Amino acid sequence: MLRMQLLTIVLLGGAALAHADEASELLARYKAASGGAHWDAARSWHGDGTLDAGGLNGEYHVTVDLRSGRSVDAYKLGSVEGGDGYDGTRGWERDPGGEVAALDAPDALRRARSQAWLDARAYWFPQRITSTLGKVEARAVDGRTYRVLHVTPRDGDELTLWFDEHALLARSVQLQGGETATTSYDDYRDAGGVQLPFHVVTDLTDAAGRTDPRRRVEVRLQHVALDVAVTDADFAMPQMSATARIDNAAGITTIPFELVNNHIYVDGRIDGKPAHFLLDTGGGNLLTPAAAKRFGLSGEGKLAMGGSGEDRVDVALAHAGEVRIGDAALSKPVFYVLDLGQLAAVEGVNLDGLVGYEMFRRFDVRIDYAKHEVTLSESGKVPPPASATVLPFTLDEHTPIVTATLDGLPLRMTVDTGSRSSLTLDSPFVRAHDLLTRYHAEGESVVGWGVGGAARGNAVRFGTLQLGALKIDGIAGELFTGSKGAFANPDLGGNLGGGVLRRFTVAFDYQAKKMYLAPNAQFGTADAFDRSGLWLLADGAALKVADVAPGSAAARAGVRSGDQITAFDDEAVASRVLADWRLLLRELPTGQDVTLDIERAGRRVTLHMTMADRIAPRFSP
Repeated sequence: MLRMQLLTIVLLGGAALAHADEASELLARYKAASGGAHWDAARSWHGDGTLDAGGLNGEYHVTVDLRSGRSVDAYKLGSVEGGDGYDGTRGWERDPGGEVAALDAPDALRRARSQAWLDARAYWFPQRITSTLGKVEARAVDGRTYRVLHVTPRDGDELTLWFDEHALLARSVQLQGGETATTSYDDYRDAGGVQLPFHVVTDLTDAAGRTDPRRRVEVRLQHVALDVAVTDADFAMPQMSATARIDNAAGITTIPFELVNNHIYVDGRIDGKPAHFLLDTGGGNLLTPAAAKRFGLSGEGKLAMGGSGEDRVDVALAHAGEVRIGDAALSKPVFYVLDLGQLAAVEGVNLDGLVGYEMFRRFDVRIDYAKHEVTLSESGKVPPPASATVLPFTLDEHTPIVTATLDGLPLRMTVDTGSRSSLTLDSPFVRAHDLLTRYHAEGESVVGWGVGGAARGNAVRFGTLQLGALKIDGIAGELFTGSKGAFANPDLGGNLGGGVLRRFTVAFDYQAKKMYLAPNAQFGTADAFDRSGLWLLADGAALKVADVAPGSAAARAGVRSGDQITAFDDEAVASRVLADWRLLLRELPTGQDVTLDIERAGRRVTLHMTMADRIAPRFSP
């Protein structure tokens, strides 16, 4: 056995050396073709040019420290401005609204380190950032042949580097969440003795192999200077613009909210006009096209945005003078304008849009689910809830990410007040741990609805979710099974929604990156789950059936997608709001018969449905 182990080590070592030799030869040719010894003395470079993305164009400026891989860029895209950078330790981004955040989630750090390895030309100078060089292979695409090098920078994500027939780097490819980022480089020109690409294009391809032109980013450099002076301050995360305030001496404002389908709805104002918002930690300032028109805001550009659904929708950018909730105000906010599709029908609530990250980033936020109150305050003005469990979080873009344990499995999950569910597990996590088998999941159906439409998965009963010292038993949740959308991210395990958060007073401190959970009277209440199998949409005086779970009570009764339910047990649908009917279909006991009056293709149909549990009342391994 020992002899076989030694032989394996020798053979693998020989293969690694062969890979390293071939990789070194390829990289040496690239260096020679792009400036040779001139790179040895190069310390930094700065470029000015143009940026095109989402139907918008504007200025672009970038500075790179070649010795460390630190970088900073700034853009003006149409009428919005922003930027991002890497300070040598972490990435950061500055949003068009002026918000600035450090991107310190593990997957964000890996992406930043891999980009720093590229920016430092560490493939020639491994003392700057080390890496593991893999195999080199030949690939032919669109009539051209490339030599492709596989490499993993230290503490980064694996990359593939594609070199053309002139030995120049033609593209780099890197996984980003559930997508693949492909960056193409061409139009190499001399810049102080070295060759740099003056044309760089990045495309994102989803798991289904689709590339969306609305998400393409194209940079064309016009002027490049080598060896510009740089300091640490050039790459440091900047301060946020002073555009947020609370208009009272206390620096605290408390706003009542309505809780519908575990969603928080608040009243606010845009430029003095009343608005109705969903409060969403997972989202940013967002308006429907109808609301934007009513507020007199015009959008520009054609970008793309996705959510829990599998499709991406068109997005434009619009500027307002002010958005306000209570006494909390943001000046000159930037809104994403997009069609929310059937979301109003899904929720049974008419809304103008969302507020979330921008408010959460600017103020301390406390959500008292028991009192139906949200408090926004200047930093340090309101203490955390008494006896609260403290959970540190990281950020990847705008959403808090916390760690937990679910039935013995370590779990990283986003915290999302904009989700009605208790806990949704992402499809890569579900597959990796064979959770469909573990939780005896049967019958895929619609389990959520958001930007991009419906999300399908399997309803299940979990055992114990542990958040710090808190243990929550018997959560009813979903196993997402799709390959597209927010729940197909391989870097995360799941999404924690309002069904769990409503059991607490929840506080967020984005400055310190801490979330506080203080249990309320609902903490020990078991999750009830729909016993009908119906996914319903508000439709005037009826409820439209959008989906029927296979094997459910509704399926056995003969209910079909597209049916319009006009009455339950002779009670007209119009007598209650959609949220009340959903509550009833969770609370009616197993075995109870319900009569449904249905309109189907112009005919009236009466069906009898016997309520039945779709998932186990309690977790059973």
